[in-house]
Amino acid sequence: MVTKCMYCSKEISKDAPIEVCERCGVGVWGPNMFNAIKKNMQQEREKGNIN
Repeated sequence: MVTKCMYCSKEISKDAPIEVCERCGVGVWGPNMFNAIKKNMQQEREKGNIN
């Protein structure tokens, strides 16, 4: 199953830690911040704090 980027509607994997594609995420937050956001969201998902 796929979901869509909340900015551009490009299809992304349902396993993505955040509903934003790489291009939009880097464009909005910059590469370092976007990678930090993805890492933190993935860690919280693994802990069971995010569905």
